[in-house]
Amino acid sequence: MTRELLPIGAFARLCRLSVKQLRHYDEVGLLRPASVDPATGYRYYRRTQVRDAMVIALLRGLDVPLAAITRVLTGDEEARAAVLRTERSRLAERIAAQQRSWQLLDRLLTGDLLTDGLLRHEVTMAQEPARRLLVRRAVCAPEEIGATLGGEIGPLMAGMAGLDWRPPVWGLFPVDLGSQLRVAVGVQSDVPADAVPGTAVEELPPGPVVAAVHVGPYEHLTLTYQAVFAWIHERGLRPCGQVREAYLADPVTTEPAQLVTRVVVPIEDEEPS
Repeated sequence: MTRELLPIGAFARLCRLSVKQLRHYDEVGLLRPASVDPATGYRYYRRTQVRDAMVIALLRGLDVPLAAITRVLTGDEEARAAVLRTERSRLAERIAAQQRSWQLLDRLLTGDLLTDGLLRHEVTMAQEPARRLLVRRAVCAPEEIGATLGGEIGPLMAGMAGLDWRPPVWGLFPVDLGSQLRVAVGVQSDVPADAVPGTAVEELPPGPVVAAVHVGPYEHLTLTYQAVFAWIHERGLRPCGQVREAYLADPVTTEPAQLVTRVVVPIEDEEPS
């Protein structure tokens, strides 16, 4: 071996990586050794590889995936910048999700929302009238509901401009959550569906429902849903049909903490005794 080659242990210390990490990066093709002893399989590295190794260590410390690191190491300046921007956006989304989780926990702690292990909300049973909605439908994953509905509301309201409809705006969701959900956003109106491109008629039948009013950000709606479904199941009732959300405040002009949403869960009619 020439003097410029470093055994894996010395190279690991120089780069502040472990030998195990270097072996893994070799196996996945991220950082190949400059030479491998055919008799012993021992790996050797050049000093010129230190920079790449330290970039890998830095980006792995930021939880950047190995595939993205590969593009950073092999791409030109523009490609590297694009990868880093993508990872920055991914990190921002994760931080935002963690912030929402923190806010939920903070609300549980400071709002005294827990009673006997259950979320405390004012949950009521009522009779809901029949409604004819004009809706835009979509399919999305549970974590994409907010963005999906947000993308449908704009075209819906643009199409309803100048036409008669009755507030509020409604969101419709399946009772059972799966990996892909059929969701809809709509407004109550007698306007024909063909008058508003991209819409369809959704007939909501009358019947008994269990409902609660949620005050606060949409991201905290899970608190109200937990309370409503706990109330339903404690009384031996069975949800059916589509869960409905009535948005009673305009999110464009209302602070998130002041948003008002009515959560409505239809239930099966009780069988006569």
